[in-house]
Amino acid sequence: MPLLHKIAGVVVVCAVVLGLTLPGERRGRDEGKAAERAGAASSVPPTAQAAKAGVAPSAGASGTAKTGSPSAAPPAPIPAAAPAAVAAKANELGQVPVLMYHRILKKPELSLDRSTKELYDELTRLAKGGYQPITAAEFVGGRFAVPAGRHPVVLTFDDSTPGHFGLDAQGNPKPDTAVAVIEQVARENPGFRPTATFYLNKELFGMDDVQAAAGLKWLQQHGFEIGNHTVTHPNLSSMSEKAVRKEISGMEDRIARLTGTHTTTFAYPFGSVPKKEAWAERQDDAYSFQGMFLAGWRPSISPFDEDFDRWKIDRVRSEGKIKENDCKRYCSTAWLDYLDKNPDERYTSDGDPNTVTFPKAAEDRIAKEHRARARTY
Repeated sequence: MPLLHKIAGVVVVCAVVLGLTLPGERRGRDEGKAAERAGAASSVPPTAQAAKAGVAPSAGASGTAKTGSPSAAPPAPIPAAAPAAVAAKANELGQVPVLMYHRILKKPELSLDRSTKELYDELTRLAKGGYQPITAAEFVGGRFAVPAGRHPVVLTFDDSTPGHFGLDAQGNPKPDTAVAVIEQVARENPGFRPTATFYLNKELFGMDDVQAAAGLKWLQQHGFEIGNHTVTHPNLSSMSEKAVRKEISGMEDRIARLTGTHTTTFAYPFGSVPKKEAWAERQDDAYSFQGMFLAGWRPSISPFDEDFDRWKIDRVRSEGKIKENDCKRYCSTAWLDYLDKNPDERYTSDGDPNTVTFPKAAEDRIAKEHRARARTY
C-alpha cells in the first residue's frame, strides 16, 4: 500500500493544478475527464457536478415544430407535497455525501489511514447531525427509507483490510474494527442505522476462505453490503479489455463462491476508469453492476437528478481539514461543514421512499424516470 499512497499524493497535486472547484460551485463533468481517468488511491478531482441550483429551462422555439405540427404536450403538473414533507423542508434533489475510507487503525501510519477514534468521531458527528447511513446499492437504486428531515449518507470502505472487520471467538465483530465502531455509534445514537458498503480485494480482511465465508455472510445478515473492488487493486485505465475483465470477474467469482450471491456495485481502484467503461460494467454471466463509484472530492448529486450518472458516482475522502491534498476544502470534514452551513443544498428526506419531494423551484432538475414519484411545495 505505501506505493499507492505515494501515487495518490502525486496525482492530487496534479489535480490541484488542473483546477479544483470550491465547495458550492458547479463544474461540468467533461472538464475533469482527463483527471478523472488518472485517478488516485485517495481521490480523483471533482469530475461530476454538484447539485444544480435553480437553473432555468433552456430557451427554444415554442408552439410548433419546424414542420408546423403542434409541439409535444407539456408534462402533467407535479402533485403537491405531503404536509409532513413540507414541514421537514424535504429536498430530495440535494447532495449526498458518499464517504470513502481506507485502513482503520488505532494509530494511523499512512496518509489515507483513519484512526478508530477519528472514525468514531466522524460517525458520531453524522449521527448527531441527522444523517442516516444507507448502502451503495440502495443509493444507486433510488429506493431507501430515511426518516423525514434526515439526510442519507453512504459509508464505503475500500480494500477489505483487517481494520474493517473481523469476528472474535464468540462470533462478534472484533473491537476497534470499522464494523464494531459503526455498531457502537448506532447503540449510542438510536435511529442511526448500522450499515456500510465494503469493497473487497483478494485479502478479504486478512481471512482465509473458511473465515471469509463466515465473515461475509455475517456482514450480509446484519445489513452490510459487499461490493467488488478487483482482485489485486490495479490501475484499470492502463489495462487491456481481457485484463480488466479478469480482475473484476476473478473477484466476483470468489465472492459468489463464498456467499452464494453476486455484488451490485463496484468501486474503481484509484478511481481509474478503463479505456472503455463497458468492460467494467458487465460481462455476460460473470458480473453485472448497477452502479460504479469513483474516488473523488465531492458529494454525489441526488440519484433523482437528471444529471445523475450511476456509472460515475463521486465520493469524498474521509479526512479532517488538513493542508495535505487540499483537504481543507475537499475532504469529509470540509464538506460536512459546508452542508451544515448550506442546508438547502443537502438531501433532506421526505420520509416516504415512494415519493421524491423538493422545492418547486427545482422542478426542472427531476429526471424523467422519477417524475411520476415527484412532489413539490
